[in-house]
Amino acid sequence: MGEKEMVNHPDHYQFGKNNEYEAIKVIDAWDLGFSLGNTIKYISRAGKKDTDKELQDLKKALWYLEHHIKTLETKLKENS
Repeated sequence: MGEKEMVNHPDHYQFGKNNEYEAIKVIDAWDLGFSLGNTIKYISRAGKKDTDKELQDLKKALWYLEHHIKTLETKLKENS
């Protein structure tokens, strides 16, 4: 049996390269950028890499989402 893929398509990123909904594919297809991309990444893998860290993954997703919202709010204030 071969070694597990841990770089290009690890299992905790939703079943590897044959999955059309792998996080990186969705992030690229939707052109989400860094903050929203990380939000999607952490939501999609929450608890899959380590079941004991599901809450931590979701909190990371929330942090990136809040960061993106604050960035948008700052830009809106600067442009008004």
